[in-house]
Amino acid sequence: MTAAIYLVKGREKSVKRKHPWIFSRGISKVEGEPAIGETVDVFAHDGKWLAKAAYSPASQIRARIWSFNKEDINKAFFTKRIKDAQLLREDIIERDGLTGYRLIAAESDGLPGVTIDRYQNYFVCQLLSAGAEYNKAAIVDALVECFPECHVYERSDVAVRKKEGLKEVTGVLHGEEPPKSVVIEENGVKISVDIVGGHKTGFYLDQRDSRQQAMKYVQGKDVLNCFSYTGGFGLYSLKGGAKRVINADVSQPALDTAKFNAELNEFDISKKRAVFLNADVFKLLREYRDQGTQFDVVIMDPPKFVSSKSNLTSGANGYKDINMLAMQILKPGGTLLTYSCSGLMTSDLFQKIIADAALDSGRQVKFVERFEQAADHPTDSAYPEGFYLKGFACKVL
Repeated sequence: MTAAIYLVKGREKSVKRKHPWIFSRGISKVEGEPAIGETVDVFAHDGKWLAKAAYSPASQIRARIWSFNKEDINKAFFTKRIKDAQLLREDIIERDGLTGYRLIAAESDGLPGVTIDRYQNYFVCQLLSAGAEYNKAAIVDALVECFPECHVYERSDVAVRKKEGLKEVTGVLHGEEPPKSVVIEENGVKISVDIVGGHKTGFYLDQRDSRQQAMKYVQGKDVLNCFSYTGGFGLYSLKGGAKRVINADVSQPALDTAKFNAELNEFDISKKRAVFLNADVFKLLREYRDQGTQFDVVIMDPPKFVSSKSNLTSGANGYKDINMLAMQILKPGGTLLTYSCSGLMTSDLFQKIIADAALDSGRQVKFVERFEQAADHPTDSAYPEGFYLKGFACKVL
């Protein structure tokens, strides 16, 4: 008999609106002894059946809903979800000439805690929920059924797994281990990805649309690309005709890959058109400000500063400081392309932070364009939390 959870009266409202999370305080009773990640039936307080969910006794999100239909959660279930996700992205893949893209965006694709990114024929899984871990074998089998020639590698080396009672883990799940460099293509730009050792699953696929949009602002310009990682924005800036691009990052291996990527695309970097600078961005911006060095365009794509509600204030201060410094080194009429990947940072709050930074920098700022995560990172209507990446193009006067 399948184990079951019963909700506190009134807590079924979010489930009926198809939101996939059930918090611990919303559960009145657990029937049976479900294992970590095991599928349970979800009932309203009056015994009405509501959903199938993965049980996670260690997490405040006590259950994550797989389905609002009475169906088995097995290989066939995951196969259908994967096929649906691939179909959803077909036009994007063709439009942008993608050989690297996000196949499964967790809750937004109906698979809570499951992220799958594709790089050529290597599929990289992050399984961040108890239910995803419990069903790992079925998920991999479903991937292989959908893509018979694929190789599957796991990058579940993320601290959030501890909240689910899980250890961090990486390794081959099917096929061969990825080589050091897997070259993907997007919008005609070639990018080398280190699946095993790179950030996240190897690359920041979510900024693809913003990288493309950045090209409108860089022709003939002197560009500073902060937190450059492997040079994504820098590559598009070179493609867009920038006069010079400085890629600044604290990681020398990332900068080495950024240089390799520039050479891979046959961009001319022999005359210092592309610079790869190992530096702490906060210190570098202050040095440029104190020296009076200025740029036409500053691209500000920092790592996540806000990881929980408890550090929202400190994270907001970090965003304000770094954008203030960026404004101070922009030429009058220059462009600031600035982003936040912190899901807890709303677009309205981020805009306010930029406005506060403008006041502190003594500059006037005009918001001229908004950005968000790439189209293969959709946001389901019932799960607004799936929207996390936001950005602005600002003219700094």
